[in-house]
Amino acid sequence: MEIILGSGSPRRGEILRFFSVPFQQIASSFDEDSVPFTGDPADYVKTLSRKKAETLAIDHPDKVILTADTTVFCEGVIYNKPKNQEEAVCFLKTLSGKWHSVFTSLSLFHKGKVETKCEETKILFHELTLDQIELYLKHVNFLDKAGSYAIQQSGSLVVKKIDGCYYNVMGLPLNSLKELLLSVGVDLWKHMKIL
Repeated sequence: MEIILGSGSPRRGEILRFFSVPFQQIASSFDEDSVPFTGDPADYVKTLSRKKAETLAIDHPDKVILTADTTVFCEGVIYNKPKNQEEAVCFLKTLSGKWHSVFTSLSLFHKGKVETKCEETKILFHELTLDQIELYLKHVNFLDKAGSYAIQQSGSLVVKKIDGCYYNVMGLPLNSLKELLLSVGVDLWKHMKIL
């Protein structure tokens, strides 16, 4: 069974390639800005991932479609992908030294139905100087990342502590992925690659 990964994110593709599940990657054309944030970050990302799946299903009604959405949530405010470097600096200044949450929702479309799961990971940032923030943004492709940061590789310098799934912060939580794929007969235990 081939899956459509409805995301343009290279990180999501990288995580799914941990397993021998055949898939093609097609970004959804759903307009994310059309969904307002009304105060609940879990509901917000669940709505977005579901709408992305439903949009792709119009052109691929007979396929299994997996979509995702991630946001950063701190003190009542969500931080999605920054519009520019100035906004990215503002995001990282705000998150500096604080705990925040990363919410990722996965949706799976199959045979006309969409099932959705959401995970939360809590992150504590180090206190960051303006020099560190500017250096960070020179080395991290921040424009495609919720909250303007990466948890992987050298991007993890900003992170002091993590409570929850690491891969959730990268945009594809493995527990939710495993459960959703099992619901369509794909057992990730049987698709492990040799390490």
